[in-house]
Amino acid sequence: MRALALLAVSNERAWRVMSDKFPRPVQEERVDNGLTRRRFIGMTLAGGATLFTGGSATLLGGASSSTITSPGISPVWQLGGDLPVNRLGFGAMRITGDGIWGWPADRENARKVLRRAVELGVNLIDTADAYGPEVSELLIAEALHPYPKGLVIATKGGLTRPGPGQWVPDGRPEYLKGCVEKSLKRLRLERIELYQLHRIDPKVPMEESLGALKEMQDSGKIRHLGLSEVAPEEIERARKILPIVSIQNQYNIANPRWAKTLVYCEKEGLGFMPWSPIGGNRGLQHGDALEAAAKDYHTSVVQLALAWLLHRSPVMLPIPGTSSVAHLEENVAAAALTLTPAEWEKIDALVDQV
Repeated sequence: MRALALLAVSNERAWRVMSDKFPRPVQEERVDNGLTRRRFIGMTLAGGATLFTGGSATLLGGASSSTITSPGISPVWQLGGDLPVNRLGFGAMRITGDGIWGWPADRENARKVLRRAVELGVNLIDTADAYGPEVSELLIAEALHPYPKGLVIATKGGLTRPGPGQWVPDGRPEYLKGCVEKSLKRLRLERIELYQLHRIDPKVPMEESLGALKEMQDSGKIRHLGLSEVAPEEIERARKILPIVSIQNQYNIANPRWAKTLVYCEKEGLGFMPWSPIGGNRGLQHGDALEAAAKDYHTSVVQLALAWLLHRSPVMLPIPGTSSVAHLEENVAAAALTLTPAEWEKIDALVDQV
């Protein structure tokens, strides 16, 4: 079977091989040709081990055609040149209540999802003060504090959540400073390793918003800074004020609208964190050809889409989110999907047609 390997994971630079068994889900969902999500992952566990070293990935105990050497396959990215993170992270928006509002119906399940993500080797968790609001950050601290060595919690401020389905930018300097202070308290941190301006507020000059964040960085409360939903011109403008290490824009296999920003990030060595990497609530609007390709490689479209993002660019840092342990395991297993260059060329051609 092609492209099946035991997920290699780690909390540091390399991913350690894990051998623990997954808990049995309440309900299994078929993904292709009679395979359930759980059985796919179980077969992945039985298939062998993927060993990542430097810029290559070698499949041990699998088909030789599933070996690829490429800079884009490296599982680790250095944020700001000094902060190593595994490239497949976790987005913590969905652990909140319905409509990204309030507490989840099952609070302990949310904590289980977070703990399981870390067990699987995820060491980049993305959140924001607006998720809940405040709920996502509080749950992260409840589940994971004291934090394991190497875990990077990236949070955001500057986009308020006045009610379910409502998002309102607020880039006032004093407000942003207060956001940083409150996130530090909720997350039980002395310094936020990556803080991102959630949105540029059209009512406030960017220079004023970023100037406030620079003050917080200079005071030691922020290590690195990033932006969200920005074009290259806006990034250039921001970098005149302070260093930027990451960009978080919407991007997935069916929606490459921020392709120019991705190219800019590649050129400048900035991490690109695609939000909605598997389509969000609406799911991926993929064609029959991609569905067929996923079946050819004995995987799901979701896993193929995540693997494609990792293949697409060495600066790509996908952060798929979920409130389900089973779906989390399926998403993380996508990091073990490896295809030959020729096979990826076929997938790229299909993506161009979507």
